[in-house]
Amino acid sequence: MRTCNFRAGLLAMALLGWGGHALARQAVDDTRLREVPAEEWLSNGRDYAETRHSPLDLIDTDNVGGLAPAWSYDTDSTGTLEATPLIADGVMYGTTTWNSVFALDARTGEERWRWDAGIPRGPGGPHLCCGPVNRGAALYAGKVYVGLLDGRLVALDAENGRVVWSVQTTPRDDEYSITGAPRVVKGKVVIGNGGAEFGVRGYFTAYDAETGEQAWRFHTVPGNPADGFESDALARAAETWTGEWWELGGGGTVWDAFAYDPEEDLLYVGTGNGGPWTQTLRSPGGGDNLYLSSILAVRPDDGELVWYYQTTPGDEWDYTAVQPMILAELTIEGRQRKVLMQAPKNGFFYVIDRVTGAFISAEAFAEVNWAEGVDPETGRPIEAANARYSRTGPAWLWPSPYGAHNWQGMSWNPATGLVYIPGQNGNNYFAVNTAYEYQFGRSNTGLIGRGGAPEGFVRPPNPGMPNRGGFLVAWDPVAQEERWRIAGDGSHGGTLSTGGGLLFVGKADGRFQALDAETGETLWEAATAPGPGQPVTYALDGRQYVSVMAGRGGEGGSAVWTFSLD
Repeated sequence: MRTCNFRAGLLAMALLGWGGHALARQAVDDTRLREVPAEEWLSNGRDYAETRHSPLDLIDTDNVGGLAPAWSYDTDSTGTLEATPLIADGVMYGTTTWNSVFALDARTGEERWRWDAGIPRGPGGPHLCCGPVNRGAALYAGKVYVGLLDGRLVALDAENGRVVWSVQTTPRDDEYSITGAPRVVKGKVVIGNGGAEFGVRGYFTAYDAETGEQAWRFHTVPGNPADGFESDALARAAETWTGEWWELGGGGTVWDAFAYDPEEDLLYVGTGNGGPWTQTLRSPGGGDNLYLSSILAVRPDDGELVWYYQTTPGDEWDYTAVQPMILAELTIEGRQRKVLMQAPKNGFFYVIDRVTGAFISAEAFAEVNWAEGVDPETGRPIEAANARYSRTGPAWLWPSPYGAHNWQGMSWNPATGLVYIPGQNGNNYFAVNTAYEYQFGRSNTGLIGRGGAPEGFVRPPNPGMPNRGGFLVAWDPVAQEERWRIAGDGSHGGTLSTGGGLLFVGKADGRFQALDAETGETLWEAATAPGPGQPVTYALDGRQYVSVMAGRGGEGGSAVWTFSLD
């Protein structure tokens, strides 16, 4: 059976009668976020590096079969739960669809408080691309921060759920929304938004964590040149656009991933797709269209751009780079490298030097036919001859706009040296809608089947593909190859790696599983609701717990399920 200092320390805490309570006298501050206690889960990816890995090993490959339900909490929500619960000082904080926020006793699941944002539904409510989801909150200085579907960023008192401050981060009555979790870096709350499909200009913003005052804002695509550019970075980006792109927004929304390296003092941000998707509509002369589908490294003090890397230049497939990122140290060709790893929608797994932004390697982890690979010298995709459907004609391409990897959290286990990616294989018929006209409040992708079609259009048969559907793959980022794969058995939620040699993951049908992180063997399974989110683990009084939010409302319910050893 595995043993380590974390286990011994937790058991000693329990015997002394203060396990889990000592931290109650501490604040969630910069130091604590930088050095997350083993027993807690303080931010969306657990730590600044977004590893979704916990060193806890009280539950391991030998005893995981003894996991049993500890408690559950009915979230009373509709829609799919995608949020990551946070745990600090014996309290669990979570968010639901339609922006309810709750605090629970992490030992028992008893509700301490609950706050509802009162978001209107239906007519008069926000325009949403992909449902009323929310992926979680942030903790800092006695507050809980959450982004709302109507574009507000709200700070709640962590003790009672009362509103401390609220700021409107988007124009009112426009087509932005917030579904991602905020991050707190150096006393600033950073948040992006969604809405590229509706014709908006992407940006992300930093606010003072204490007052809500805006500190800085970074636009991800240039605006109208006649109005001047907000920075030199945007002036350079404008050189990669043509036509009058600003009339249709441009896209590039930041609706999910962030990571932070305190040593380099760099905040990493993933950006979204073009708006409209079809490049000939927004930038008829082509171009890379910076900074769409890119990874940006900025200074958290002022938002200054340090470097960028674009995964999909001139995107016209909705191949966003907003998917979760992981920071790690890898030995590559005998050299220690500080890297950023990402598996974006386009189907390639990227390893980037996170200090300089230099490309290191990329290989396909899913079915891909839009590109033949990534050029090892330039780091640019080698596009297939028929990939640019807006110029060469309609085509069935893999991946689909749902992506080879989407919002689901991937995790990194430094002991196995593997990244665990919940992905999916699917294709899409990409064809320009020649009858496209911009419509407020409607999908404005410019594609057939996503906002209209010309009269008389007939879609050709789908050519089909092998291994359609969800998969879970253990990926070696140094060798750029898979170690093991579970394919074709339904979509997965986010993954959780632990020091006990385990990988926790939920499946679309509601099965919540613990796998051997080395082999992928299923060691334990329990039933939750369909549609799992991101599992987490924490410890109190020398006892380790594993929790996951799951549910789509309706049959099966929507709840937080928590397990521990008998």
